[in-house]
Amino acid sequence: MLMINEFICEYPLLIIVGFIAGFMNTMAGGGSLLTLPLLIFLGLPAAVANGTNRVAIFMSTLSATAGFKSKGVSNFPFNIYLGFSGLIGALIGARIAIDIKGELFNKILAVIMILVVVLIIFKPKINYSDLLERLKGKHLFISMIAFFFIGIYGGFINAGIGFVIMLFLHYYNRLNLVKVNATKVVIVLIYTTGALVTFALADKVNWTYGLFLATGNFIGGWTSSRWSVKKGEKTIKAFLVVMVIIMSFKLWFF
Repeated sequence: MLMINEFICEYPLLIIVGFIAGFMNTMAGGGSLLTLPLLIFLGLPAAVANGTNRVAIFMSTLSATAGFKSKGVSNFPFNIYLGFSGLIGALIGARIAIDIKGELFNKILAVIMILVVVLIIFKPKINYSDLLERLKGKHLFISMIAFFFIGIYGGFINAGIGFVIMLFLHYYNRLNLVKVNATKVVIVLIYTTGALVTFALADKVNWTYGLFLATGNFIGGWTSSRWSVKKGEKTIKAFLVVMVIIMSFKLWFF
């Protein structure tokens, strides 16, 4: 009887929320703020919910990477360099997350998200047609250092990290927002792989919940990646602003 209730209630809910989160994560970020509370609500300890959520993130970024690739949007090998820098940081962050709670990080991130909204709304206009992408030399070196620290937070809890990644790639590396998203999903895919392995080795993953959640994430990531390329930069920017505002209030007050 318990198994029937799970198939009727819990598993479809995991797939539906997973789809929404996968769509959000590919377009901007913040999907983990839906999936983590859901997993905890379903009875998982915080550390196990954190680890289980990585299964879904892995699948959504995998499908999103394939979706962008199918549309001819790629940033190789720049995304690989940053991904492996993030991986080193994520291994550290995931190890910390197994034993330490993340409430303080949520408060800090809430402040960052408000600053992000201000930056997006009031930033001076930049004509990207007159600027070259900054992907080599010192810009690559600084980016790799930045993504090591980004990876630490990504390994720790990951919620909202997409916004930080998008801002850095957009403003520092001068990528348009479509290419930013294509680069972001590859980076997150690489470092999430390391974080997931770390949680799994510590027995902090509920694979049943994780795979159902990942099913929705996979579909959401694929759908969002192809849709965002079709709709273009203005749609992504509008979606980004809305999600940052919602996420910052949720982080601070809930």
